[in-house]
Amino acid sequence: MALFKSGNPALRANTFTSFEGVAAEDAMTLQGTVNKTGIMLLALFLPAMYTWNLFSSTGDFSVIAPYFYVGLIGGLIVGLVIGFKKHLAPALAVVYAALEGLALGGLSAVFEGTYPGIVIQALMLTFSIFAVLLVVYKMEIIKPTENFKLIVASGTAGLAFYYVLSLGLSFFGIQAPLIHENTTMGIIFSLVAVALASMNLVVDFDFIEQGVELKAPKYMEWYGAFGLMVTVIWLYIELLRLLAKSRRR
Repeated sequence: MALFKSGNPALRANTFTSFEGVAAEDAMTLQGTVNKTGIMLLALFLPAMYTWNLFSSTGDFSVIAPYFYVGLIGGLIVGLVIGFKKHLAPALAVVYAALEGLALGGLSAVFEGTYPGIVIQALMLTFSIFAVLLVVYKMEIIKPTENFKLIVASGTAGLAFYYVLSLGLSFFGIQAPLIHENTTMGIIFSLVAVALASMNLVVDFDFIEQGVELKAPKYMEWYGAFGLMVTVIWLYIELLRLLAKSRRR
């Protein structure tokens, strides 16, 4: 059960505890992780702007479809590789961010074309939630206890299973309820997904701080930044879906 103390699959409970402390100059630092996260955000933003502008100028999804699917599938594959081979994070974290940028740029442009102004709302909410939760975590208003982590992990695993089930059913022309519905229950479902993603951020902050305290190797800065990006991207997508549902009502 210890493997599921973190809802984020990239930042599990044993992510850092398998390392012995290294020399201070070779150890992971909080500032180093912040810097790597900034680099990954930039690497995501530039490809996202490319696919965004491409769709905005043509209004044709088929034009950006190759970039979208390469980003979507490529990001998944690279993310899995990083998850299993942590030492490759310095080489692959930026590649992951760039691939996700291709997919997110196209996805965001499609949402923006349908619901003008939705992207800036989702971005502002994403970074506002991130900032507020970081302050709340540093002030120890929310303490990520083992029970808290277990609840978050269980909820995240259940949601992930439902999404995978929905994807499988879609191949048979069956649409799983709640995910895309703008009914009251559909909006509540999205609110729960946003809440889970937000709680995962608190867990992520705690696991990165643990890595710093345990003097994990320097390359774990990239891995910590990668794990944080996974959650931020998830939160942004859930907010897009929630805002779209509210617009359709």
